[in-house]
Amino acid sequence: MKKYLLSLIVLAAALSTSAQVNIQLHYDFGRLMNPHSESDRQQVTATIEQYRPDRLGNTFWFVDFDFYSKGMKGAYIEFAREFNIWRGLAGHIEYDGGLTTGHRSEYGSQFQHALLVGPAWNFASKDYRRTLSVQAMYKQYFEGQNDKAYPSFQLTGVWHVDFGRNDMFTFNGFVDLWRDRRASDGKIRLTVCSEPQLWFNLDKVEGVSGTGLSFGTEVELSNNFIVPAKGNRTFFCNPTLAIKWTMANPF
Repeated sequence: MKKYLLSLIVLAAALSTSAQVNIQLHYDFGRLMNPHSESDRQQVTATIEQYRPDRLGNTFWFVDFDFYSKGMKGAYIEFAREFNIWRGLAGHIEYDGGLTTGHRSEYGSQFQHALLVGPAWNFASKDYRRTLSVQAMYKQYFEGQNDKAYPSFQLTGVWHVDFGRNDMFTFNGFVDLWRDRRASDGKIRLTVCSEPQLWFNLDKVEGVSGTGLSFGTEVELSNNFIVPAKGNRTFFCNPTLAIKWTMANPF
């Protein structure tokens, strides 16, 4: 779910006043595929995203709401602002943070929040059906519930490709690489997380256009991102089945 709409930055430069928001609902198969390592993983994730360009640049934010069958597990937010500098070059500033609870506990904990700053390079094909955003950022982690503040970095790539008859399909996603320090052992490690999505856009089918509905899947691929409940496993693959509703920006 994370940040894939940032790939619309270049498209917005062409459309200038375009804006959109979407709501996604994902059924997550991670806990079923990895019952020994991810027994506490959420069953459903609801995501709301908004992208809004303006004369100076653009604003993007999303919130992920994770749910168990008995209620909400937690929420995670990213808020980003970009300022146009020259052609596809922009200045990027971002805040990440959130909170979570355990499956069998009513007590919660905070994600260590962070501020990211750096340049972004945004590219697009002539018809804007293919876009790419690359960001290189300094990342400052702030003192958290059980974590000390420390400096880091993050490299991010975001892509968006429309294809098929009348752009009936969309392939989009992101990949993040960053320096992480675990509170459990204090070790520094490189973490990678990518979430490619594939959508069938019902809105592009003749006779049912105007619905804004899409059906698809997301696959979370990560290494050193998930802290397993048991064992020393580092790589995980967590697929979802999803529905998305895209609408003209109501905010």
